[in-house]
Amino acid sequence: MLVSGALARDVSIPLWIAVAGGLLALWAALDHLLVPSVRWFLRRRVDRLLEGIRTRLKIDLPPFKTTRRAVLIDRLLFDPEVQQSAAESAREQGLPRDVVLARVRRYAKEIVPNFNAYAYFRLGYSAARSVARKLYRVRLGYADEAGLARVHASDTVVFLINHRSNMDYVLVAYLVAERAAISYAVGEWARVWPLQTLVRAMGAYFVRRDSRDPLYRKVLERYVAMATAAGVAQAVFPEGGLSRDGKLRAPKLGILDYMIRSFDLEGERDIVFVPVGVNYDRVFEDRSLLLDLSPEARRLGAPGSFATTARFAAHNLWLMARNRWHRFGYACVAFGTPVSAREYARARGLDFRRLSKDDRRQKVEAFGRDLMGEVARVIPVVPVALVATAFVADPRRAWSELELKAEALRRMRELDARGAHVYIPRGDQDYAIDVGLRMLTLRRLVEESEGLFRPVPAELPLLSYYANSIAHFFGSEAAGS
Repeated sequence: MLVSGALARDVSIPLWIAVAGGLLALWAALDHLLVPSVRWFLRRRVDRLLEGIRTRLKIDLPPFKTTRRAVLIDRLLFDPEVQQSAAESAREQGLPRDVVLARVRRYAKEIVPNFNAYAYFRLGYSAARSVARKLYRVRLGYADEAGLARVHASDTVVFLINHRSNMDYVLVAYLVAERAAISYAVGEWARVWPLQTLVRAMGAYFVRRDSRDPLYRKVLERYVAMATAAGVAQAVFPEGGLSRDGKLRAPKLGILDYMIRSFDLEGERDIVFVPVGVNYDRVFEDRSLLLDLSPEARRLGAPGSFATTARFAAHNLWLMARNRWHRFGYACVAFGTPVSAREYARARGLDFRRLSKDDRRQKVEAFGRDLMGEVARVIPVVPVALVATAFVADPRRAWSELELKAEALRRMRELDARGAHVYIPRGDQDYAIDVGLRMLTLRRLVEESEGLFRPVPAELPLLSYYANSIAHFFGSEAAGS
């Protein structure tokens, strides 16, 4: 009886322990019963999507692209060159090897993407298409289809793009989605939650652009080299950042050097660089970018930048609500003639792997300048840039509409003679000039009085910013110089 009474005695426990225990039991049941089924279902959806991509879009994702992120991180960690660099770093800094390797792993986790085909082709493509077409009249200004058709399916394709706006990422990803799933190098600005998760899922990798840590640079170098050797299509902005004054910047060659320093001329894959030119009738960041050129300009900081962005968005939403909102003009992209790294090197008797560090730097700089020249040649001439060049060339002059159109037509002919790709909406030159002039007057960069058009003096830097996007076609007549 005593034993029986002891066994029958009630045992009380706190409610939170009971709830926690119940949740853990539920999680265990889900993990063993439902989660495998959900994973199988999602895996089946992804496999079906990849098969559709291969058959409908003729895109065959390289195995490297779909390899689990943890595997790629381990490959980087145990890469012989990374291991050697870690050993050297440990000796120089007097640190235990395990401490340095932990830093390597942290760098690898920071850099390596987490590509998700479903996120890229279903969510990312749809979002990029919707955003680009909602904000701009998106146009393909030119494409060397014959040259692009000669690119072999096994080659590694690298799209080299001039950097006008953060919209470039969205615009180019949308336009090349039916050719390749591209991987971007993204700066540290995007390393905020939840944006970084989305960026990694889209196949982008993060870069500390100003890092001087040789160990970090080695980990980044080896990741870029692995991805390039594995055939991953990539998009690179050679300028390394947004143009502040509208002109093309000198190329930064770090990523290019990482790609070709271990390039095997006799290997199975060539590296093919496709020059891509991007131009806009309006760049969202234009005024912010110009502030960076003025040392006395007041810096807004993060809160100020957020407030400015919020005001811009609120203003445009208010215009939409009143049915007075218009898209921001034309966004135009052009694809030039692909440049084969193999053909380039053979024509010059080069093998980048066998060059000394100084020689390789010189040859890579020359290659970078040549590639940047190809990018410059395919930057489209859009209406706003065309009309802006006339106002900037003679800022004190007042133009009648007829005089302005005659000047713009003269510049069109000159640009055409120099091989520029002038985008003419609807194939109507008169309409193209009207579009450019209307955009400038709506933004109050140009004012009209008694039938004459003049640039607003305070807005000349902004007019020059747009004219500078095509200044390289005019040589010494660089706009705003």
